[in-house]
Amino acid sequence: MSQFFRVHPENPQLRLINQATEIVKAGGVIAYPTDSAYALGCHIGDKSALQRIRQIRRLDQHHAFTLVCRDLSDLGVYARVNNSAYRLIKTATPGPYTFILQATREVPRRLVHAKRKTIGLRVPNNPICEALLSSMGEPLMSSTLILPGADFPMTDPMEIRDQLEHQLDLVIDGGFCGMEPTTVVNLEDGYPVITRAGRGDPDLFAA
Repeated sequence: MSQFFRVHPENPQLRLINQATEIVKAGGVIAYPTDSAYALGCHIGDKSALQRIRQIRRLDQHHAFTLVCRDLSDLGVYARVNNSAYRLIKTATPGPYTFILQATREVPRRLVHAKRKTIGLRVPNNPICEALLSSMGEPLMSSTLILPGADFPMTDPMEIRDQLEHQLDLVIDGGFCGMEPTTVVNLEDGYPVITRAGRGDPDLFAA
């Protein structure tokens, strides 16, 4: 049965954030709020936790996961970013955007697109996310919490616990945070291509 933390959406309690970090680093799978929707997250290097997320969402082996980062300094570690792409990313972060970039060797192979060698990264604008990522000191491996057959992400933390309490280790209740996934911007060739319009304004990347 999952634990359930009510965390203040603007001033997250450090004690609860540190406990959440311990759960993730011990191999746990968590549901947590972002600036676009609730998401599932686990430790970047945990293959077993990744498989649990695949089972919850019934994802195949080709589904692209996202690395949720605390700030732009993580981008240079996990992705190859040229100057023009970096400037574009900087204008939109933190915010509800996922950027597709060429992955570095720091990214576990199972997270990299098999053919294009890319990875999705994002820097959310959410105090709970920011506190959790700061406490962890590394990105969260993440996927939007959309259950099989659903058209939209889950939005109610109590409902998340009721439906997934035996499949998750922790649900972080940060209140309502939206029900749209991120806007996905492909920057692998250095110029922006919108591959999914979501909560983030795609016009920010218009030529």
